[in-house]
Amino acid sequence: MQNLVTKTINTENLPDKNGFFGEYGGSFVPEVLEKVMKEVGEAYDKIANDPSFIKELKELNETYTGRPSPVYHAKRLSEAVGGAEIYLKREDLNHTGAHKINHCLGEVLLAKRMGKKKVIAETGAGQHGVALATAAALLGLECDIYMGEVDVKKEAPNVARMKVLGAKVVSVTTGTRTLKDAVDEAFKAYLEDPVNQIYCIGSVVGPDPFPRMVRDFQSIIGVEAKEQMQKLTGRLPDALVACVGGGSNAMGLFSAFLDDKDVKIYGVEPAGKGLETGKHAASISKGTKGMIHGFKCYVLQNDKGEPLPVYSIASGLDYPGVGPQHCFLHDIKRVDYKTATDREAVEAFYALSRMEGIIPALESSHAVAYAVKLAKELGKGKNILVNLSGRGDKDIDFVMEHYPLEEYEPEETLKDGYDEFLSHIGGEKN
Repeated sequence: MQNLVTKTINTENLPDKNGFFGEYGGSFVPEVLEKVMKEVGEAYDKIANDPSFIKELKELNETYTGRPSPVYHAKRLSEAVGGAEIYLKREDLNHTGAHKINHCLGEVLLAKRMGKKKVIAETGAGQHGVALATAAALLGLECDIYMGEVDVKKEAPNVARMKVLGAKVVSVTTGTRTLKDAVDEAFKAYLEDPVNQIYCIGSVVGPDPFPRMVRDFQSIIGVEAKEQMQKLTGRLPDALVACVGGGSNAMGLFSAFLDDKDVKIYGVEPAGKGLETGKHAASISKGTKGMIHGFKCYVLQNDKGEPLPVYSIASGLDYPGVGPQHCFLHDIKRVDYKTATDREAVEAFYALSRMEGIIPALESSHAVAYAVKLAKELGKGKNILVNLSGRGDKDIDFVMEHYPLEEYEPEETLKDGYDEFLSHIGGEKN
């Protein structure tokens, strides 16, 4: 691999020199950060073509993260659905349990080469926080993680992991006390000392160069998956499915397939308690064009352009904006953005656990839920590849307390699996 950006990653040669994907993206930051963002962008452009950096990252991906992550054929789930075959890209098997380690290793390596002393970040579900704390511990940098008070309570296992790894976890008590507010506070902290610390954004969002930088580090998912699916099935998948909050795991998978026009691509946003209720975080499906955290995208906002409170059962999807490249791909109709409700996600959480012995993160469960519906639509002879972006250890206590198993499975377990259980994923109830 000559550089971090493969030839298949960016069919439209984007972003442009100003960080725009069409009309989305850019860098709208306070004057004090303009020079800093430019320095980060220049440093990234340099290391992206630096053989020694690429070699070091490749070795860590293989020997530390455990890449390549496998592609797994979910046979029992596929048989129960009775349609297309469902395959899972097992990012949940990475060290730290999610895809986040892919860009965190890259970001912390970049920070160290730039001479930074500390990395700071926001986190929702805690997966990005754990991954960044892990990379910081590995490479000897200080680490501060900003996390909404609601998520601190909800994702206690990950909070404990961050602390054990040596990170300082800052509980954010302003606003809705969730992901958007954690981003706000992390940006404020960054402004206090942009020289000695760097903000390691946890998704393909924020001002340039972060959307392209995180995408490029995550592109390893799609590069691996493309080769793996051809080896397993003799062809490319008919469809890709990934959950979308900010959108890093989705861009990681999608990027390698953008030029393959016969591959349909679906991003799954959180519909929460139902799009009609307003209690969701479906930024592309229900948002309008606006600005948040230094970049232009689709935003869930009020008439004054202020971000609305958003909601999802999955803390990692609980964000009122979305990555600028996702907005662009939506507008040119290359990616079809769908939604899954809380109930559908929980049903998928239990279904995958019971039928494949794989407990998915609630974020990933949104993708699994839509893949089940899509498999029925596509029918036999087709293949679907789902990015299983994280494991559900962090969510088990929360799900069992608030969404008890007996309310999400049929009274009798059918001999050939949870056919009845799976058949109603589609959300009659919210």
